[in-house]
Amino acid sequence: MDNREAIGSWLSGPRAAAEDMGADFGYRGKRLGLPEDGPGSIAPIGRRFGAIFIDWAIAAVIAFALTDRRIEATNNWALVVFLVMTLLTVGTVGSTLGKRLLGLRVVSLNGLGKLPVWRTLVRTVLLGLAIPALIWDRDNRGLHDRLSGAVQVRI
Repeated sequence: MDNREAIGSWLSGPRAAAEDMGADFGYRGKRLGLPEDGPGSIAPIGRRFGAIFIDWAIAAVIAFALTDRRIEATNNWALVVFLVMTLLTVGTVGSTLGKRLLGLRVVSLNGLGKLPVWRTLVRTVLLGLAIPALIWDRDNRGLHDRLSGAVQVRI
């Protein structure tokens, strides 16, 4: 084996190495029965980050208006506003304002309908902890989505 070949497989990661050996992972969402592209396919990472940025900015503005305009107080309340806003909007219409603007929706894997209220609560609490949202599987689902039986898809 050439040194460049060994270094190349190491740099490409385990998925590329497994694919070189013949493993077929398919596209993201294939294991979940979702389409590869278009409506109902797995939401792209960039749009998800954009949506959470928009939602956090909205929550920060609301928190700033509700507090005595001290940055320390605003930061604490921004998380509370963000979580309440997420719980209410995902639990009722399936997406936050940021997700809606970027064409995303949170759905239940059981039938791909709206996420039940108790699952939305579990997902929101885990999202507030941040760490579960940063642990992803190969379908780009965060641990908060996996544990609540949810998936973020394109509208």
